[in-house]
Amino acid sequence: MENQEILKKRVVVVGGGFAGLNFIQHLRHHDSYKITLVDKNNYNLFTPLLYQVATSFLEPSSISYPFRKLFKDKGVTFRMAALERVDALQNKIILDDRTELSYDILVLAAGSRTNFFGNDAIRVNAFSLKGIDDALFMRNELIKVLEKAAIEKDAENRRKLLTLVIAGGGATGVEVAGMLAEMRRFIYVRDYPELKAYPCEIYIVDGSSNLLAPMSVRTHAAAYKALDELGVHIRLNNRVLKFENDQVYLSGGEIISAKTLIWSAGVIANRFEGIPEEILGGGGRMLTDSCNRLRNFTNIYAIGDIAIQLDDPSYPAGHPQLAQPAIQQGKNLARNLIRLAESKTMKPFIYADRGEMAVIGKSKAVADLFKHKLHFGGLAGLISWLFIHLMSLVSANNKIKTLYNWVVAYLTHDQSLRMIFRSENRENRL
Repeated sequence: MENQEILKKRVVVVGGGFAGLNFIQHLRHHDSYKITLVDKNNYNLFTPLLYQVATSFLEPSSISYPFRKLFKDKGVTFRMAALERVDALQNKIILDDRTELSYDILVLAAGSRTNFFGNDAIRVNAFSLKGIDDALFMRNELIKVLEKAAIEKDAENRRKLLTLVIAGGGATGVEVAGMLAEMRRFIYVRDYPELKAYPCEIYIVDGSSNLLAPMSVRTHAAAYKALDELGVHIRLNNRVLKFENDQVYLSGGEIISAKTLIWSAGVIANRFEGIPEEILGGGGRMLTDSCNRLRNFTNIYAIGDIAIQLDDPSYPAGHPQLAQPAIQQGKNLARNLIRLAESKTMKPFIYADRGEMAVIGKSKAVADLFKHKLHFGGLAGLISWLFIHLMSLVSANNKIKTLYNWVVAYLTHDQSLRMIFRSENRENRL
């Protein structure tokens, strides 16, 4: 048994998101490989529902699950650390705890981070949504803003506190805007009777001519109509240029007085020392061949948001940075490594577009399926969105918690998760 373990190829996977997790789940049964997962967090996170944590409609444990529990007795080793450097010559990686891991095969699936386009003022002062820490911080700060507004005597300061601007009209921006509009409609006046006479204004800003730009024309119209009916101010063909002194400056010349800017205007791939600049493509993504092998390397692969493949005929500019391409790349790479172990030829990755969806508020959703050939919204769209997201959660525990929270929110127009927890208030703080 010990000799068999020695003969197994060491596969190190960096990142346990959609791409990394699906890769591991489809390879871990094979006798030729020994898998180690490296992730800076000790849990898997279902990122499409982060905004519901940030807006107090779900608790963090509903969309996260510990890796060690997920892989218990399944032959997968876990290391909680962040990757700092790849040493391809010696087939090892250096982690942020100054330890090293050797590999025979390295799979980079570390995803992306928020792109602030070099604007440090926005990076420091705006909210972003890439992880649980971001979501909890945003949740705390949004609640604190309302608490401040409830006792604010100056009319102009109160108006700024009650004005929120969302930069980015993609799925995250639209879903955040819809959820905040629902909070304003059902929760705002209940929890804060002091603010009944004062409106809460929500703006969404996007540089394109449509919300949910990659989706169909019908979806563009449906999303605009849904947010407009919820009272959200929509600013298209506009970009947020800067955010300073409680002023949000738009490219069209408008200035919005607001103390809160939520940034969802794009992502950029995570980068690591040891990966040459010349193999980075658009958005800092690592260029791969059709089988997800990193260019100029023989045993390093990249999948998910961190990678870009330019030889899929249907996607000459690369695949979208969405969950489905990441999931499918993870599965395809696992199958290819199994083929290699069996002395078979690897098969190129071809993305099967199953569509995109977005939920707007509590009762409206839009969906484009099968390359925009099938569109639906309303109740059918909502049920489809709920079912797909529920089934995509990694454990029965997650599914039960999330379903319970959704049922409560739907039936009561409320959720009792609006508590502020501050780690800086611990008793033995420095």
